[in-house]
Amino acid sequence: MLDQAPQRSARSILKDVFGYDAFRGNQAAIIERVAAGGDALVLMPTGGGKSLCYQVPGLLRDGLAVIVSPLIALMDDQVATLDELGVAAVALNSTLSNDEQREIAERIRRGEIKFLYLAPERLVQPRMLAFLQNLQIALFAIDEAHCVSQWGHDFRPEYLQLGQLAELFPGVPRIALTATADKRTREEIAQRLHLENAERFLSSFDRPNIFYRIQPKDQPRKQLLAFLAARKGDAGIVYCLSRKKVEEVAEFLSAQGFPALPYHAGLPSDLRAYNQKRFLNEEGLIMVATIAFGMGIDKPNVRFVCHLDLPKSLEAYYQETGRAGRDGLPADAWMAYGLQDVIFLKQMLSNSEGDERHKRVEQHKLDAMLALCEEIRCRRQALLAYFDEDLPQPCGHCDTCVDQVQTWDATEPARQGLSAIYRSGQRYGVGHLVDILLGRDNDKIRAVGHQHLPVFGIGKALSEGEWRTLFRQLVARGLADVDLEGYGGLRLSDSCRPLLRGEVTLELRRDLKPQQAAKASGSSASQLVRGEEREQWEALRTLRRKLAEEHSVPPYVIFPDSTLLEMLRSQPRSLDEMARVSGVGARKLERYGQAFLEVLNGAGEGEAPKVVQDLRHELVSLARAGMTPAQIASQLNCGEKSVYNMLAEAIGRQQLSLEQALDLPEELLGAIQDAFLDGEGELPPVAAIVEQFAGQVPEGVLHCVRAALQAEFEV
Repeated sequence: MLDQAPQRSARSILKDVFGYDAFRGNQAAIIERVAAGGDALVLMPTGGGKSLCYQVPGLLRDGLAVIVSPLIALMDDQVATLDELGVAAVALNSTLSNDEQREIAERIRRGEIKFLYLAPERLVQPRMLAFLQNLQIALFAIDEAHCVSQWGHDFRPEYLQLGQLAELFPGVPRIALTATADKRTREEIAQRLHLENAERFLSSFDRPNIFYRIQPKDQPRKQLLAFLAARKGDAGIVYCLSRKKVEEVAEFLSAQGFPALPYHAGLPSDLRAYNQKRFLNEEGLIMVATIAFGMGIDKPNVRFVCHLDLPKSLEAYYQETGRAGRDGLPADAWMAYGLQDVIFLKQMLSNSEGDERHKRVEQHKLDAMLALCEEIRCRRQALLAYFDEDLPQPCGHCDTCVDQVQTWDATEPARQGLSAIYRSGQRYGVGHLVDILLGRDNDKIRAVGHQHLPVFGIGKALSEGEWRTLFRQLVARGLADVDLEGYGGLRLSDSCRPLLRGEVTLELRRDLKPQQAAKASGSSASQLVRGEEREQWEALRTLRRKLAEEHSVPPYVIFPDSTLLEMLRSQPRSLDEMARVSGVGARKLERYGQAFLEVLNGAGEGEAPKVVQDLRHELVSLARAGMTPAQIASQLNCGEKSVYNMLAEAIGRQQLSLEQALDLPEELLGAIQDAFLDGEGELPPVAAIVEQFAGQVPEGVLHCVRAALQAEFEV
């Protein structure tokens, strides 16, 4: 274990530099490990705060922190963010001239730079390694470490050479970080990067702020528009499989009044870079893209990710949907999929290069993706189970939980459908099979004599749409398969035998009717800002945009939406109060605090706007009614920190007693009061005693107790 000093300084760096009060999840333990010189392998979901895991120890340790990153866009974003925090960081990449590179090298030699970002190709060049060996190195951080895996679609051969850092820099701690790695990939990372002795930190894969919805395809563009209708002005990503479809959908959305840009590997690189920059820098843009767009997209306020085609695996689905809601605020993952997607992906897989073992692995991954689409229990439980994580209760925050998905006994219709496949020779597509079952006496049926089959016309109890759904589910369940050698017709698979023999029954999910689906697609729309707050919210965003343009950085580098939202809800009146807002560190307070205060207090002489007065009035009522701060936060749709700030203010104004605001054990309350009263004269600031009660109570509790004591002194 580390002694208490580095922990304390880690916390003070977190607050003073980054503006946050507390570490999340495994962050503190990871930072402690790396700061003490140990190696770490970190698996943490997108938006979980991976960068702090190497930035804080990088600031704690002497020397240059070297960060390996696979994308220039990601490096530039991190450098801009650190620069805004007053931390000296540079990226050495191919966009710089020789003179610029020489100047950076000189600044590094003089010890003026704290963080150096490099692509793996550049780091492993002998000249670069020799240059670094003459310096004091604080740590090596290898971001997106799954790029070392030859099984993954993000494989980068240069990552394989990063294992030599262990031998060349034996005393320097290394931390490898990734958001997506199954067990096999984790082993591969540890082995190839020589991190066998690294401590492993596996965070939960759960992203509780994301609402998952998967719908059967039924006029997908119309479905997409129904989904987007409630999200006008939000930033999002729409994924499609083909380049052609990307361009068509981007054009279609733009024509419908949704500002959309295309992104795929076939576009000229300068246009790709331009579109990506616009997406990062502007508010409310939609990027329509293939999977070429994704890794390194650090925009925290992507409010939705849509899939108009089925991803190849649950890993890909998790990684792509994980680009939504990185700021922790509500976000949506929406997908429309149909049988045609399945046939297309199976054909792609069949025609792909690679040995049979590799194809079997990919087929298994596709089957798991299909199982999630047809899932009748909680989607989040199923998704997490795939990553070996148990979620004991249904999440209540996905379509199957909210819509209370209905199932039906499909045993007999499934047998009829499978019989139709078998009797017609296992070579026809769904359209023809439906014609047989519904008894349609058309030319195509007559040409092959299928009007004489015993199954002809036996399926009239179901509609065409219901039969199409049934066949889609039979393929997804592995009871029927696609004939990839023929023309994509359906054939029986071995696993359907028990069903055909009457040994088992089959329960399937019932698709929502189109009108229900349209209604449901809007049901999870998370309106972050209430109507009456809109004006002030837009004023805060306008100021942020103006400052971002002045400093040539994306708006979220100034402040993310989560910080603006907390400002809106807590309404700080002074720089001291502004410093309490999560995400406002010392440098940003000094640079921007006053400007944002002026926007917030622009409703008269220090008077909060009426909506904020209403919010505070509601908070006092809820506290008096016995609600906990967590329950109040949920009721008012704001962060717990904002609630504590408003509670402290209400206590200070004597609108609430401490007992009404908090339910604390007497002994603990006494200890906190004693800590404040220990000194002579004025009460110390909360920061002076926060370490004493770390892990026992949220910092907001200390603010409330201090406000109560202050009010007593002033009586």
